[in-house]
Amino acid sequence: MSGRGKPRSVRAKSHEPADAKNPVRAKSARQPPKEPVKDTKKETQQIIDENKSKKTKEHKQPKRTTEGKPPVPHESVEVKTGSRMVRKGYNFDSNPDKILFTTLDQLKIKKKQKSESASIVNDLVKRIKDHMKKCTECFKDVNDLRTGSYYENLKISNPDEFDVMLTVPVERVDIRPFGDDGAFYSVAFKRGKHSLDRFLDEDNTISASGMLTEFRNEVKKCVKILRGVGLEKKKKGCPAVTLLINGTGMVPISLDIVLGLEVRSSWPTFTQGGIDKIDIWLGTKVKKEQKLKGYYLVPKYEGKGTVEREGVCARDIWRISFSHVEKSILTNHGSQKTCCEANGTRCCRKYCLKLLKHLLGLLKAENPSLSKFCSYHAKTTLLHACCSRTQDSDWEAVRLGPCFQQLLEDFEGHLKHSMLPNFFIPTHNLLGSGHDRKSCQFLARRIEEERNNGFPIFRK
Repeated sequence: MSGRGKPRSVRAKSHEPADAKNPVRAKSARQPPKEPVKDTKKETQQIIDENKSKKTKEHKQPKRTTEGKPPVPHESVEVKTGSRMVRKGYNFDSNPDKILFTTLDQLKIKKKQKSESASIVNDLVKRIKDHMKKCTECFKDVNDLRTGSYYENLKISNPDEFDVMLTVPVERVDIRPFGDDGAFYSVAFKRGKHSLDRFLDEDNTISASGMLTEFRNEVKKCVKILRGVGLEKKKKGCPAVTLLINGTGMVPISLDIVLGLEVRSSWPTFTQGGIDKIDIWLGTKVKKEQKLKGYYLVPKYEGKGTVEREGVCARDIWRISFSHVEKSILTNHGSQKTCCEANGTRCCRKYCLKLLKHLLGLLKAENPSLSKFCSYHAKTTLLHACCSRTQDSDWEAVRLGPCFQQLLEDFEGHLKHSMLPNFFIPTHNLLGSGHDRKSCQFLARRIEEERNNGFPIFRK
């Protein structure tokens, strides 16, 4: 029984006057002054029992706890969200955005699962890296770069996909754009000998297709003796060698080993006006630090591999990558250094991205025609949004509902105009080649329907 109510015997006397709270005084008031009190011992025992009962119920009253729920400030503040008022600090059971918090809880990965998967992947990557260093000449200088959603703490549902880049440092190279969008380049050595000379074409450019083929063969040699590790079929235009790890007692793990060239030089001119936007979000100092990190090139092309420009085939070009910068920005994403730290204010930037990735995945499963849309579109949308709403107060954790709604509106806008600029290369439209306007419009409508109807897809 709750400690807030009185016993039934007490409730029955609630019509009595205020002085009836003391049972002794109430009894004496009802009897004539001269009449002796009957059975005083029994009445006294009744008083003791009642007091003991009240005291016991007060001690048994359960304490309220928020364990297992996202942090919520204790103070109550009203916030306008469209035409209604939402009160911060309310229990999520009364919050219209409860479905979002419930979904986030469902997307959490168990620590044990995460640890076991990471251990398996780390052991395999180390084995491949050691093989490259000891058994090859062209890949002996490889370094590993851990990127992707798992290492950015953005993985959802299961720790079943990992991306690791094995990079080869190159110096004194001539980088020339392939096409007009600034995302693809041919790479040539300026002078001197290099361990990659065997992959040079007649015009001295490094053949991306030739180097990727050799890289794939070496990975295959390394893992063929391993039990439970298989090599997936090569995908057209894909820069990764995909390994499928089974027999671990868990869900199968997909590991993408991506070949990359590490370029330690100034960024190409096409990047001007890209990352410069983070000045008002993370500050000029952070921007300068990021631009000093160099960049990476991966063997990837779009369209037909036989297309030629200035004697270079599309299959031999490289796409520029700033995945290391993305990881750094998303790890330290606050306008204040203490954002999301133990003693700081928690924001919902990553929560919003996880929900958008999950929503996109469910819509793709519902309609296979949306297969070309990917989580990178969601990540890029968030990066642009962070440069528009720069303060941590714009992304308070308790404002998850309106923040997520706004991010979805941003994504819908990009889809409706079929324009989502690469965060680092403004001239590169991520919704350009390979994404027809009809599918963009359809996805925008589906997201709007979910947003306006309380996300029924999350309730299935």
